[in-house]
This record gives sequence, structure tokens and C-alpha cells, in this order.
Amino acid sequence: MTTAAEQETTGKVRLGANYWRLWTSSVISNLGDGIAAIAYPWLASAVTRDPLLIALIAVAQRLPWLVFTLPAGVITDRVDRRKLMVSMDVIRTLITVVVAATVVGSIDSLPSPAAVASGVVGGSNLTVYFVLLGASLLFGMAEVLRDNAAQTFLPAIVEPEGLERANGNLWGAEMVANSFVGPPLGSLLLGIGFALPFFLDAGTFAVAAALVFVITGDFRNRQKTQAQSGVKIDWSGEIKEGFGWLWRHPVLRPMAIILGLLNGLAMMTFATFILFAQENLDLETGLFTGALQPVAEFFGADNVAAFIFSILMMAGAVGGVVGSILAAKISTKLGSGTSLYFSIAIWTITSFVIGVATRWWVVALWFAFNTVFMILWNIITVSYRQTIIPDALLGRVNSVYRFFGWGMMPIGSLLGGAVVAIAGIWVDRSTALRWPFFVAGIVYIGVFFYALPRLSTAKLEATRAEGIAAKEAFDAEDARDAIAEAGLGGVGPDDGESRSPA
Repeated sequence: MTTAAEQETTGKVRLGANYWRLWTSSVISNLGDGIAAIAYPWLASAVTRDPLLIALIAVAQRLPWLVFTLPAGVITDRVDRRKLMVSMDVIRTLITVVVAATVVGSIDSLPSPAAVASGVVGGSNLTVYFVLLGASLLFGMAEVLRDNAAQTFLPAIVEPEGLERANGNLWGAEMVANSFVGPPLGSLLLGIGFALPFFLDAGTFAVAAALVFVITGDFRNRQKTQAQSGVKIDWSGEIKEGFGWLWRHPVLRPMAIILGLLNGLAMMTFATFILFAQENLDLETGLFTGALQPVAEFFGADNVAAFIFSILMMAGAVGGVVGSILAAKISTKLGSGTSLYFSIAIWTITSFVIGVATRWWVVALWFAFNTVFMILWNIITVSYRQTIIPDALLGRVNSVYRFFGWGMMPIGSLLGGAVVAIAGIWVDRSTALRWPFFVAGIVYIGVFFYALPRLSTAKLEATRAEGIAAKEAFDAEDARDAIAEAGLGGVGPDDGESRSPA
């Protein structure tokens, strides 16, 4: 939680041209993600209605966060983070083009989006399914490196006191592009052609790569590259160093564990959400669907269900924008720790409400409310990490944190599909599709009580102050050690664009 004086200072911090290039790149790539949020699940449900097979695609995309995150942190601390981001966006461009080309080649065997909304599946098309599965795995690996580099990159172009503002601006705009603009555009493109959303998604990654490419400065961990140039990487030793730093921290350790549980539960409910929405919600017959039919037709959707599903995704964007605007005020008013507690409580209630819902607009409203607190959680916790972790360890500690936080996603996705499949033995399919929400809601209650003594406002603020002082000492000592190990007489100061925060 920032003080009033800090907030006044933050409002005057100039974020700089490099930040706005990164901001624009992120917004454009998130527009593509919003399009993909409609196109990919619609494509998956066009070739299978099996909840386990649907969940397996989500597992493949998130599995790299479990098995590849720790080595990704070592890589991030040893290379130019800007170039790493560019390379991963280029790779994601190529992967998406392959998916688009596969859809074009199989278009005759795929049902229309309108038929998919009615539960129709085309003939068995293993080619499309396995391309989608393989692309999800490769895409996830690129995403691990890209996202880890991006979070370690931001503190190099924004002053510490501007990080909460910079993160708020970034996530608010990302939510608009990802969930407000992207989904309806995705449904429009689906109505025009099944492959079109994937081609446009590929284009957004290409543009994003170009924008990051023109950012000026050297964004390597200079001390590490000078001291260990030409030295064989001690993968286990470097991972152990990052892991040990996080595990010894009194706040980051429980925060990482809690995030892992939260993300696992979220993916448990989301893994089969496309089936839940199509089969349990009134996407074609509910409130406003009659009025929205001509709107859907105007946007090119040949079925109102696809358009309503996009509105569900858009609801999250509304909450995201509100959250990005109000997060600092909520954190100041409630305290950072209380804000985190309140967020978990809201997610608990949301899980039970959606679990019993039959109306799409009820789900949309709770999605919006839920996302306000997701943004609040992210802004508080990410800014906290970026402020206290030493630059020489930032990539590795972030990767360990994400190993816990995001590594649970594939496990949660698999559990979501398994819960539906197992529940289907005893209850009808409609009820089985609701079970992941009920199971998640019960576990959320346990997470809330685990967080209470560990994420208090007093503990967060005390460790933040201690962390800033320790970070300054660590970075200064690391620079001296690097000079000694490299046999250098001195190292010149960085330019303004490539500075590391104090």
C-alpha cells in the first residue's frame, strides 16, 4: 500500500517512450488473445465434445508453466530480455499460422460455428485436434519465456515508484483489448470464416514483436553477463539460488503457494467452461438474445450463441478496466493485505454463484465483478515483487514464483475434466458440468483461512521496506563481485533507457 505522498509522486512519474512502445505491443498482442479466446475453444468443441479431451488442450498450453518455468528464469537472467520477448512473439506468430493453415485445409470437414453452438461435431478429425494440441504445448513454452521476460523487463524501463501506475495502465488496456474488443471481433471473424481469426491472431503477434524490437537500450543482466561470460551455465545451482531466495522470504513463499492454488482452481472451472456455457446457459434463448440477434448478424455471426459467448468474455474486460482504475484506491482504503483477503472471498462466492447459474447474464455480471479483484490482486502482488527482488535474481525468482503460481494451471485443468467425467458416473451431464465450480468453491474457503495470518497489510508493508533496502545492498554487492570476477577496473553507468531500479 503506498502512502499519500508516494501516490502523489507516482502520478508525476514520466513513464517514457519505451514503456509506451511496450504498452502498445501488449495491447495489440492481447487483442489477438481476445480473438483466440473465442476461436480456439470453438475449434476444439467442433472436433470433440469429450470434456477430458477439451481439458487436455488447456493442460497442454499450461504444462510448460510446470516443467519449463525454472529453466526459463535462468535464461531470462542471462540474455537480453527485449530480444527474448521479440523472439518468442515471432515463434508464436509461426505457430498460429500453422493452426490457421490446418483449419483452411480441413474446412470441409468442420461444422459451422452455428452448428457447434447446437452441440454438433463434425467427422472425426484427428489432424485438427492433434495440431491444436501440439500448438498449445509449443505456444505455452513460448509464453513462459515471453511473459517471464516481460515482467523482469518492466522495472528496467519504469522507476520503482511508477510500477503500480505502469502495471495498472498496462493491465487495464490489456483487459479492454483481450476481453472487450477481441471476443466480439473473434465472433465476427468466425462468422466470415473459421480460419480468419487465427490469421489475424498471428498478425497481432508479428506487430507486437516489431514494436518491442524498436525499444532502445541493452536489457541484459549486465553484472551476470560480464562476470560469467563464456562460463558454462550451472542450471541447478542458479535455479537453486532463485528458489532459495523465494522460499526464505516470509511473504513471497505463502503468496506463491496461494497463487498456485487460486490459479489451479480457476483452471479447474475454466477447462470445460465452453461445454458448460453451451449446454447449461441460455445462450440462444435467454434475456436480450432476441434483441442481440440482429446485432450478432450485423457483426457477421451466423448464430447468436457465439456472440453471447463473446459477451461473457467481454464482461471480464469491463471488470478489468474498473479494477485498473480503482485498484490503487481500494488498496489504500482497505490496506494491501485486506484487499487480498477480500479478493479471495469474492472468488469463493463467484464460484458457487456460477455453479448454480442458468442465465448467461448472471454469469456475465459475476465475471465482471470477479475480474475487478483479479486485477487488484495482480497489481498489488506483481508490483510488490518487482520492488523487492534484486535485478540479478529477478528472472529466476519470478520464474520460481510462476512455477508455483502457474504450474498448478495444467493440474487444475486436468482435474476439471476429471471432475466432470467422474461426476458423470453418478449424475446427469448438466449437473456434472457444474461440479468443478462447487469443488473449487469449497477449496477457496480453505485458501482464505490459509492466507489470513500470512498476507496481512502490516506484514506486506514491513517486508516491502526491508526488501527495498536489501535489494539496494544486494545489487551493489553483486556489481562489485562482477567487477572483481571479470578483472575489470570499473564499469561505466548505464544509460537512462537500460537502468535497473534502485
